[in-house]
Amino acid sequence: MHPTTLANDATASPREVGWGFILLYAVGYTGTWLALLTPALVSIALRLRQLSPGTATQDLALVLSVGAVFAIVSNPIFGHLSDRTRWRFGRRRPWLVGGMLCGAVALLITARAESVTFVLVGWCLAQLAFNAVLAAMVAVLPDQIPENQRGTVSGVIAICLPLGQALGALIVRGVSESTMLIFMLPAALGTMAVLLLAWRLPDRVNEAVAPRSSLKDSLRSLWIDPRAYPDFAWACLSRFLLAMGGALITTYQPYYLIEALGFDEAEVAGRVSQAVVIQTVVMVVVGLISGKLSDLTGLRKVFVFTGGVLYGAGLWLIAGAGSYVAFIAGMATMGIGHGMYFGTDLALVTGVLRSRPHASGKDLGWLNVANTLPQSFTPALGALVLHGSGGNYPLLFAFAGCAAMLSSLAILPLRSVR
Repeated sequence: MHPTTLANDATASPREVGWGFILLYAVGYTGTWLALLTPALVSIALRLRQLSPGTATQDLALVLSVGAVFAIVSNPIFGHLSDRTRWRFGRRRPWLVGGMLCGAVALLITARAESVTFVLVGWCLAQLAFNAVLAAMVAVLPDQIPENQRGTVSGVIAICLPLGQALGALIVRGVSESTMLIFMLPAALGTMAVLLLAWRLPDRVNEAVAPRSSLKDSLRSLWIDPRAYPDFAWACLSRFLLAMGGALITTYQPYYLIEALGFDEAEVAGRVSQAVVIQTVVMVVVGLISGKLSDLTGLRKVFVFTGGVLYGAGLWLIAGAGSYVAFIAGMATMGIGHGMYFGTDLALVTGVLRSRPHASGKDLGWLNVANTLPQSFTPALGALVLHGSGGNYPLLFAFAGCAAMLSSLAILPLRSVR
């Protein structure tokens, strides 16, 4: 379809799409994560070490925690706004383009900041802008992809986050001497990727006229009553629990390698990188296969359920690991579980929400909240567990594994998908 050809019915069932569009969607998704994750994982930490070397750790915790709050609040709001957009350019395209451009400006503010305060301001603005992009980006799936292809596409876009993260790490390594480039090069590449998607996106105009409503009614409409939509509530709870387990291992694995397995600090970066690469390769392969099998069989729950179980089993393997080889085995098992879960999860959720195509941006925004919220409190929760247990990392990771196992149980009550 030509990019300027717009459908008149925002709720019409999408037609089957080719691999060209799927790959273009994946490029745009990867570009978004590249622009957003690179500062969060690397660039901001380096900038704060330049500005406040004595308090960089505390300042980083402050900046990332406050930024996470902005991400949590903004995602369903921007999803709701994109659902209600009636511009002639479509309902998702304006937020994709505007969000990336505003996000790039916000990162420019962050890169040129001369104080921790302005780093904080710039990063909060960046979170607002990029979460507007994410809210519109995830809504493209139910907008454009028919249900019989959503498992395949879910498997493809499941690899976009780790791919964006890996690309960001490579870019920063290559331009590490330039503060401006470690922020702006990922932002520029990400913006170009999203602009390319927006240019080719056969966006749909939402011509349904919504009645005017008060601010109170608008805010109330953001909420999804779990009693009215229990399957969606269970799906969000499942995502929340799995994200909590994953955040605990991501945050504390460097300290675990040092304090539990006895590695020197100089070795840790290489050991973590090796484990992440192995996990990512396994996740990508399994995610693509699981998504395709899910489409062929029409089954969603079994893949998501099994993925959560394997993810939890991997965390339990790490909890009982007495060597680096056992740690790698646990990470690989987590990669299998991660691929199965996220390779099918979005297809499952959009199936749950098939009766609400007019609100897919807002609804999937709440799913993103379930994925993001644990990142804001798990560092403190992990510190509490470690402090109370005298630095017992096996206990911490066993707890993380229990959270992942519970994420599988939360899938069982779903009735609207198989």
